[in-house]
Order: sequence, then structure tokens, then C-alpha cells
Amino acid sequence: MTSRMAGKIAFVTGGGSGIGAATAKRLAQEGATVIVCGRREAPLAEVVESIRQSGGKAELKVADVSNERAFVSAIEEAAAEHGRLDVMVNNAMAYTWGSVDSMSTEDWHANFSTTVDGTFWGTRTAMRLMKDSGGGSIINIASICGLFGTAWMSGYSAAKAAVINFSRAVASEGAACGVRCNVVVPGVVATPATAGMLSDDQTRANTEKLIPMRRVARPEELANAVLFLASDEASYITGASLPVDGGRSSDLYTVLE
Repeated sequence: MTSRMAGKIAFVTGGGSGIGAATAKRLAQEGATVIVCGRREAPLAEVVESIRQSGGKAELKVADVSNERAFVSAIEEAAAEHGRLDVMVNNAMAYTWGSVDSMSTEDWHANFSTTVDGTFWGTRTAMRLMKDSGGGSIINIASICGLFGTAWMSGYSAAKAAVINFSRAVASEGAACGVRCNVVVPGVVATPATAGMLSDDQTRANTEKLIPMRRVARPEELANAVLFLASDEASYITGASLPVDGGRSSDLYTVLE
């Protein structure tokens, strides 16, 4: 363990698996006390135990990010227990598949309740707490789908685009009081959420052909980006959207081999 985040209190949503779990572990490795939040206790407990076994500090809060009262209470309780909140990582998301012409209003809204509303509630609560304690860092997790149109995922794409521009506004408002807000923009990452699209060798190979680096990301690679933006090394960075996508968003014409 090193100490880039020593003494910091960090709250990570969607922390039971994938990017959230990797982020919680990475922040703890660097000395942060990490509160891991999610809907299901069992996976959260596994992450917390893994962190503790490695010598880190972590605890869990069970809360549904799409439930405003439960989610806000979890953040406020964590801050009260530890005296402050230094880092907020809004990673939890939800999505539905389907064509625009067949999508129900209910399915459309389902893309926003966690991804947009939850990010707003988490950010608003964190800003209030961080202003009172002299500043902090908010990192919101978007997606490459928020940069480009994605067939069959219009709701998810719209929600992630909203997260990106919302975060710019937050950065503008928070800068004067020391609250930074940045976005990490993943491409395809090997997580439980993408297990279906990477379910066999051929499907995975076809996906990787579209990525200039010719591979999907590991959750730990996204966690490293979050760590940087959360740390004091990024003290003059706010309002940024950092793609961590193997070059996918930089490549207009992909050469298929």
C-alpha cells in the first residue's frame, strides 16, 4: 500500500462488482477509507473483506441509488461517521436495450433513474458536504455511448450524455469552493454488465477489432483513471471528460484485419 489518498474518505456507488469494485480496492490501496455502496449486501461484503484482507479500510452501505431518500441518507451517514467526505464516485448505472420505435416510456425512464437521477443526488449531496469541509473531488462515470450514437441503446446513450454535460456544469459551480468534478468515459470493459456481449471468443474478437488497442479494458484500468482524478495530483483539473477506451473515441475509420 502507498499513501496518495491517505486520510481521505471516499464513497463509491455500484461498488459490488466491475468498475466500482476495482475503484474501491484501488482507492483503499492508496490509503483511503472507502465506503462501498450498492443494492445487494453480499457482493459489497466481499469487496470490503478483500480490502480489509489487503490491509485497507472499508465499510459498506446498502442503498438503491435510484431511491433518493435511501441513497442520500447513506452518503450523509457515512460523512457523519467519518467527519467529512473527500471523494464521491458516482458509478452505479442501469440500462435497457431496444429500438427507439418499440421502446416503452417505462423502459426509457429506466435508463435515467439510476444513471442520471442517482448521479444528480450523489453529486448534490457531495457538493453540500464538500463545501462545508473545504472541497473535494467528484468523479462521475459515463460511457463512450454518451459520446456517440449507439443503436439499440438510445436511452442509455442519452443518459450517459446527460452525465457528461451535467458534470461540466457542476465543475463550473464547484470550482470557487474547491469542489472538482470530472468524468471518466469507459469504452468496452470486461465486467459482469458486458458479459453477454463478450460471451464467446468470436463475439469478443469482433468487438476487439473495433478498438485501436485491439482489446477490451480491465476494470483496474478504469480504477486507475478514477484514482488520478480523485487525488491531489489532479488538483487543477475540473470539468474534464477522460476517455479510457483504448483509442476507440479517437478513431474515425477502424481498420478491420
